[in-house]
Amino acid sequence: MAKFDADTLRELRDIREVAIRTEKHPATAVIIWVVVADEEVFVRSVRGNKGRWYRDLATGGSATLEFARRRLGVRSLPAGDAGSIARASREFLRKYQPSPYAQSIVRDEVLQTTLQLEPS
Repeated sequence: MAKFDADTLRELRDIREVAIRTEKHPATAVIIWVVVADEEVFVRSVRGNKGRWYRDLATGGSATLEFARRRLGVRSLPAGDAGSIARASREFLRKYQPSPYAQSIVRDEVLQTTLQLEPS
């Protein structure tokens, strides 16, 4: 698996939200949350399987993250192991704890939508 460089990881740790554009829907950006856990980048659909961007990536598509005046091509892999999902959940709660929506991203019904991103 390809790794993000240290500067990109630092930016993704600090940024509150990123825009994601999928290969299937490049004209539409969706604002999502992103976390870094142990130098791995994770995203999760707060809408579960109903999230269009998630469905696009779950079927093997690629995407572009837009943040801090950057565009970063990414591809995803399901974070299917319990350890990765738990690490991502801890980071979502740590990073977004002040938000009234933080608990929404760690509900049991959305955990299976955890994706690990890698640069494309």
